[in-house]
Amino acid sequence: MEGRRRRAVILVENLPVPLDRHVWQMALALRDAGWAVSVICPATAAHPERRLMLDGIDIRRHWLPAEGHGFFGLLAEYAVALFEEARLLLGLRIEGPVDVVHVCNPPDLLFLVAAPFRLLGARILYDVHDLVPELFEARFGQRRLIGRMVRAAEWLSARLADRLLVSNDSFRDRILARCPVAPDRVDTCYTTPKTAFLGTPRALEAPVRPRILGYLGIMGEQDGIDHLIDMVAELKGPLGQAQVKALLVGDGPALPAARARAQALGLGPDDIAFHGFLTGEPLRAILQQFDIGIIPDPPNGFNDIIPMNKVFEYSALGIPSVSYPLAETCRLLGDAGTYAEGPTPADLARATLRLLDDPMLHLEKARAALALSRARFRWETEAAKLVAAYEAMVPARGAPQ
Repeated sequence: MEGRRRRAVILVENLPVPLDRHVWQMALALRDAGWAVSVICPATAAHPERRLMLDGIDIRRHWLPAEGHGFFGLLAEYAVALFEEARLLLGLRIEGPVDVVHVCNPPDLLFLVAAPFRLLGARILYDVHDLVPELFEARFGQRRLIGRMVRAAEWLSARLADRLLVSNDSFRDRILARCPVAPDRVDTCYTTPKTAFLGTPRALEAPVRPRILGYLGIMGEQDGIDHLIDMVAELKGPLGQAQVKALLVGDGPALPAARARAQALGLGPDDIAFHGFLTGEPLRAILQQFDIGIIPDPPNGFNDIIPMNKVFEYSALGIPSVSYPLAETCRLLGDAGTYAEGPTPADLARATLRLLDDPMLHLEKARAALALSRARFRWETEAAKLVAAYEAMVPARGAPQ
């Protein structure tokens, strides 16, 4: 590798960068560690440029049809993505050697794109953002054939990879239990945010009566947006919280149904506002309005074990969270969180009411969340793990082997 920088290509199918905050942070961390970084990702209406250089990162975007609904819709989406990402990766390889192909899931099909490049000397990093078997079960129920297919894809992805990154230790345990991979090849890297991405934490000097509920994140079919809409209706109806307003930031296939559900429940723009995807200053300005961050993801086998980005993002700004008692969410937040006592939107509403009715409790939870973020949810720590995984695969020239 004498005379050139080590080169990494990150493949991500479901969001473009820099919109995918975690992938973008990883790309920047690798850049800062001396790597030349390219990212292959889809184009969207908000991010239509097919090729650009941004902050030293080479971005190559491709066409992708609208996100598929149902199993066969997803297969059609993935087929296009596989072709387009293979085409762009081949183009990058023609331009020069690639040292690491970094494959982000979902889906667990991008190993088909990466596999041929092992023959050309590339190392492969399998980055497990979601456990796809559990994700598909949450979306489609227990279907034997689909379950076998997605588990086979996960197994092959892990078998092919030189190293794995996983989003938490629960993921690590499950991957090790069902895939042929040595424990010392699996690293945990949480999706904690850079503070600058979100803005300045609010001043937590005196109690104030909370009023604004916030949601930040993807709006997929498994993300509980319907629970959030029903929760707001419960608060403004039977629980008598007429002053409450919800601000929703994000987009996804569940958004049209969420708008329709809000309208059907008689919730207008003074009750609930949909802001779509936001970045930069518009995002930071909205987040500063949040008094309580809602994590409406309903209890199931998938949501119970994933580290919600919302946990890290709300906490980094000193925004207390309300959620269902999901195992990983409770493990991360501990006493800083506020949890529903049951699995329904009415239960979530009553948990939220505890913070709405008690400004001092709200302030205590906000301070606890911010302190937790500063002590444990630090991107600098996670970035060091990422860089170490890369160095283990492709040591710098002259480094001890």
